[in-house]
Amino acid sequence: MGDEQKLGYEEMLARSRAEFESVPDFTVAVEEEFALLDPETLDLVNRFEELQEAAKGTDLEPHLVGELIASEVEVRTGRCDTFAEAAALIGERRQQLRALADPRGFALGATGTHPWSPWQEQRIIDTPHYRRNDEILRYVVWRNNSFGIHVHVGINGADRAIRVCSALRNYLPELLALSASSPFVEGAFTYLHSARTQIFTRMFPRCGIPDSLASWDEWETYVRFLYETGSVTEHTQIWWSVRPHLAFPTVEIRICDAQPDLAEARALAALCYALTARIARALDDGEPLPNLPNRLIEENFWRAIRHGLSGELIDFGRGEPVSARARLEQLVEWVRPVAEELGAAEWLAIPERNAAERQIARHDEGAADREIFEEQVRRHLRTPTS
Repeated sequence: MGDEQKLGYEEMLARSRAEFESVPDFTVAVEEEFALLDPETLDLVNRFEELQEAAKGTDLEPHLVGELIASEVEVRTGRCDTFAEAAALIGERRQQLRALADPRGFALGATGTHPWSPWQEQRIIDTPHYRRNDEILRYVVWRNNSFGIHVHVGINGADRAIRVCSALRNYLPELLALSASSPFVEGAFTYLHSARTQIFTRMFPRCGIPDSLASWDEWETYVRFLYETGSVTEHTQIWWSVRPHLAFPTVEIRICDAQPDLAEARALAALCYALTARIARALDDGEPLPNLPNRLIEENFWRAIRHGLSGELIDFGRGEPVSARARLEQLVEWVRPVAEELGAAEWLAIPERNAAERQIARHDEGAADREIFEEQVRRHLRTPTS
């Protein structure tokens, strides 16, 4: 998501801090990014503006926005007081989007990357925000034809929100492994489970695993430094994989690949939500939480990119690798009591195979790239949304 910043950074920081002090705990919002496709060839098509125009006057209009390239669209649940409300709206937004797309000759894709469409053929949408990013990043932004799902969670207290972000750093590899859906890109089978992460997180500045911060003052000092040195012109140019969002205000988890399957999108969002709340409760109760250095988190980060849910992650407490699936199962059980309290537990699930694993299995069987992608588009994205 890339909304243009309308406030000066000093006013923005002051307002954001005040809003974090008053925001209720554990509100939630989910953003999903979808590829716009030709329904016959499944190539990316630069037609976002047509979809945006079609949305005018509909219930979807305030929840549909552009996202970098004209062959991409983002839909948002909006802020929800409960996860049950968000889960219902994830399905409703997909249904509303399809209702606009189908009669206008669009198909929709929801893997982390498009398997073959060249980045050179994708047009940057014409907004001040994206024109500015194009001017700043050039090749880096041109290559970023990727699609994700972001989860925002309200955390009351500015210092508390920063500490929650810092603790979430330690669990980003697990969330990425679960979400991985992008083994193909630019016509290549990459052998990665999340090519999206390699393209986006490894190329953009101020991206990936952030430093561990202890207070809002420390975060504000860093943001102010970036503005004063001309390093950023908008707060959203801090592209960390988890960040305090200065406009909403929320803790935003941004690490995950897009999800073709509705049930898996809901399950992933539920885990992100419950994990954030579980960490907040642990901090409140003085429960010890890991605070790993970036170099160690990066080891698991690479494992998640390369092998996803099929591989191993390092258990730093035991000093040995364990299966990623076992690690996710442990994490689900750790967050379950809070998830039950907040009404999110019924959506917690780990699939038998996630989207990357399904695609890789079909590749190993000899299926063509187009056949594999068509299965993700037609079999999963068009399932009933109830």
